[in-house]
Amino acid sequence: MSQVRTRFAPSPTGYMHIGNLRTCLYEYLIARVNKGTFVLRIEDTDQERFVEGAMDAVFNTLKMTGIGYDEGPGKEGDCGPYIQSQRRDIYKKYAEELVRRGHAYYCFCTKERLESIKGGDENLGAALNYDRHCRTISQEEVAKNLAEGKPYVIRQLMPTEGTTTFTDLVYGDITVDNKTLDDQVLLKSDGLPTYNFANVVDDHLMGITHVVRGNEYLSSTPKYNLLYQAFGWDIPVYIHCPPIMKDAHQKLSKRNGDASFLDLVNKGYLVEAILNYIALLGWSPAGNEEFFTLKELEEKFTLEGLSKSPAIFDIEKLKWMNGEYIRRMSPEEFRAAADNWLRAGLGDALADNEAVLSKVAALVQPRTVILSDIPERIGFLKELPQYDTAIYCHKKMKTDEAISLTSLKLLAPFAAGYSGEWVSGELYTALCELAAAGGLKNSQILWPLRTALSGMEVSPGGATELMEILGRAETLKRIDKGIELLEAAAAGREE
Repeated sequence: MSQVRTRFAPSPTGYMHIGNLRTCLYEYLIARVNKGTFVLRIEDTDQERFVEGAMDAVFNTLKMTGIGYDEGPGKEGDCGPYIQSQRRDIYKKYAEELVRRGHAYYCFCTKERLESIKGGDENLGAALNYDRHCRTISQEEVAKNLAEGKPYVIRQLMPTEGTTTFTDLVYGDITVDNKTLDDQVLLKSDGLPTYNFANVVDDHLMGITHVVRGNEYLSSTPKYNLLYQAFGWDIPVYIHCPPIMKDAHQKLSKRNGDASFLDLVNKGYLVEAILNYIALLGWSPAGNEEFFTLKELEEKFTLEGLSKSPAIFDIEKLKWMNGEYIRRMSPEEFRAAADNWLRAGLGDALADNEAVLSKVAALVQPRTVILSDIPERIGFLKELPQYDTAIYCHKKMKTDEAISLTSLKLLAPFAAGYSGEWVSGELYTALCELAAAGGLKNSQILWPLRTALSGMEVSPGGATELMEILGRAETLKRIDKGIELLEAAAAGREE
């Protein structure tokens, strides 16, 4: 075990959920911190649960996150193949070797018989699902059944007395009574191995030194160790992580509608922020720093920082972190990351204008928490929404509907006849001069104008920034609409 070798071994039975990605990240970081090797292995022996496209989702996720593997599909090393369904003959050989060593046995029980004893024999312990019927059949009967081609599985022969102890880096020493261990199936009737058996064989043959997995596998670990001991193999270092919880009582689960990694990306969370946040779900850095690039995690991750307490997935904390990541991006980085969201919000006419896209990106970047907020926030630029004239009233800005109507009536001829450059800075100076000439405060010109241009109580950007983006014609059109609405409201009150 001089060189650290870790592995991420997903089953292609669905998309990458948060717990999977955390396991993958920790395995990767352990390898990188120790200058070791990170292996990707696809555990696809459960063909009934195979989901089309799930393997591609694994590869895409690793590519998106920057988690690169050293050996695996497409990066063949000395331990391949790295897809379990291509290793069928290997498992059969080792299962039969266990039988010869007296640590496993052939089981010929039919499906009907197994169903009839479901629930286990009370005398053997409630945890057991199999009554060990075939454990005592003679070698002659085994040979006869094999010769007749009877279907069989190979089961692990568990000790029925004593205890098995193993050490976990997170939970310490754990001891279980052997009488609680079921004679688990190692090789199924279709010739494919069970997850538990293939896992042990592959981890040994691939030289895996450190195994990271969820603490739901703590109960299976004694079975793994008995297999290692039966073969005379070295036992790897175990690192069982506590679950990621939705709240104090529920685990995070895709079945309950909780987001997967791709769900979060599709909702507008940045990959870097997701990865950073997931790293902190069960691991505490030495200092108070919370923001880490993947490269920084490769240097600072420590096993000592792992916790045995469940981690709560706090979506509000992720939103906060995502917003911080967005604000730390350069304008060019944000413009590229937000491109699809900007175009969706602006519509075809404005989205075809690269200058407009960049200007809008600059407006929304400081105010964006997740990228999916953008279309709704800038939709008013595509089409002026219907609005209540009450939003023209703002005590702090010292405006009401009457003042706003006066202001817009000053702004209409100003905008139509303005001869300067139609850019925010120059427009702002000219509007301040207009306010002074009309005996108004700057806010009494700018607030009604911003309201007329956006139709919203709150909008990204000030009045002159919106003027620049919308252009003269659309600005005039929206000012006229504001005048029309305010006049109609005033007439309604008089009636």
